[in-house]
Amino acid sequence: MPPNEESAATSLLAPLKNPTFRSIWLASQVSSLGWLMQTVALSWLMATISTSDVMVALVQASSTLPSFLLAIFVGAIADNFSRRTVMIVGRGLMMTASAMLTILMVLGVADPWTILAFSFLDGCGIALSDPAWRASIGDILERRYLPSAITLSAVSFNTVRSVGPALGGIIVAAFGPVVTFALTTLGFVAPLTALWRNKWKVPSSPLPRERLMTAIHDGLRFTAISSQIKATIARGTLFGLASTSMLALLPLVARDHLKGGPIDYGILMAGFGGGALLAGITNTSLRRTLAQERLFILACLACASCEFSLALTSALAIATVALAFGGAGWVTAWSGLGINVQLASPRWIVGRTISIYSAFTYGGLAGGSWLWGTVTENYSLTSALIASAVTTLVVAAVGLKLPICDRLESELEPAGNFAPPAVALDLKPRSGPIVVTTEYTISRQNAERFLDIMRERRHAQSRVGARHWSLNCDVQQPSRWIEIYRTPTWTDYLRLNHRRTAADKQLDEELLQLMPADANPPKTSILIERPTEPVRKPGPPMPIVPQR
Repeated sequence: MPPNEESAATSLLAPLKNPTFRSIWLASQVSSLGWLMQTVALSWLMATISTSDVMVALVQASSTLPSFLLAIFVGAIADNFSRRTVMIVGRGLMMTASAMLTILMVLGVADPWTILAFSFLDGCGIALSDPAWRASIGDILERRYLPSAITLSAVSFNTVRSVGPALGGIIVAAFGPVVTFALTTLGFVAPLTALWRNKWKVPSSPLPRERLMTAIHDGLRFTAISSQIKATIARGTLFGLASTSMLALLPLVARDHLKGGPIDYGILMAGFGGGALLAGITNTSLRRTLAQERLFILACLACASCEFSLALTSALAIATVALAFGGAGWVTAWSGLGINVQLASPRWIVGRTISIYSAFTYGGLAGGSWLWGTVTENYSLTSALIASAVTTLVVAAVGLKLPICDRLESELEPAGNFAPPAVALDLKPRSGPIVVTTEYTISRQNAERFLDIMRERRHAQSRVGARHWSLNCDVQQPSRWIEIYRTPTWTDYLRLNHRRTAADKQLDEELLQLMPADANPPKTSILIERPTEPVRKPGPPMPIVPQR
């Protein structure tokens, strides 16, 4: 059995036992269904009032673009403010955009740019609420339930995505887009009500909020340092780029290869959703028996086989079965990647890591849709699907150089119990920069082991906020080593120590054991930099020239 998290043993529906998670999750399915219905209605409305194919394509782009452009900002917001409040604001923005669009349609005000504007506003609400919701899952549920909750969310969305467009098309055809917009607005009331009625405990920090740019910098630095998250982002981006052809080109498959219409397209989407549901049900047992890298490779193989089949078949039944395999691979890949990001991130930064991951993967999906659409336009649909399948196989092979590891860092949550040191200066929260030095005495025979530990320490300190970390050896007294790092302000120094984990503190004990018995314990000094640039003296006053 691979060293998977114990939470893999949890059943898919186990998170629903938590009443808070269950309430918000069910309400989210209602709003997701309404949003997908509204997307169909907007696309149909744009097609009827505009003769431009580009404007029709921009409807989908305008709703997903905010998630790409605003990802890192909303991640920092989700980590520094109440995630529940951020979700309420985001969902409220979505409901407001939908309600205003309904009113304008009733008044007969409908032009292409108005549609794009409200679609973009709706996308801003999604970009704001989605990272906060995904980060809140770990606040609401115990860590061992995270894999099941993330898989359940992926399965439910893909199932709703199989139903929403078809239902939206039926309502638009029967009652028109105004009714669809009105129903979507009512659907957004459900998550707002659930969020308003449910509250959950979130660990509080004694320190003030980070400044937005500092929070963004910390998120980017943490992501760059974590090899686990970097590998997950790289593989997710490539997977999205390669495999999105299944969905992006599916309308063309139904029209050109199968010579079908909307009903055939709905059957194909149902096959995709059925495969996604089956994969979600079996995901728990698969995670118990297979390593994450093997699961991801199987997912790539399933998607590649789907793309090959869609390229070569003209039978609806075969295409539907192929899409069932594609849906299973799609959910298996994305749920596994999402689980990795969550479990590799401590709670204090999980909103930012999720947002960065989402930005790259959204970019991969958007780039893949454009790429395979361009190949189809310039060559053929069959060529695009075959090229996509080959690329998906290449993504699977990338695991030889960039594997997704099962071994997650043991515990990334802060250990706590940090008492701020007494200081003789009147330091303010923004005082700084702060320079921290720690002096060690290490014998020559322990030097190699000391360097190994200090490599781990550099990673640990940099992950929680240390900047310009360095290790220095005294050339006149080689047993004397000095560790130096900086933080921008005094508050950042305190925040760094509040974020240190039990594993980080264990390194301190290992370093202490390496020192000779007769040596003094490590000595830490906390310094503050002072400016030494020469003070500019004011120049002579400018002469006053009398006006004539």
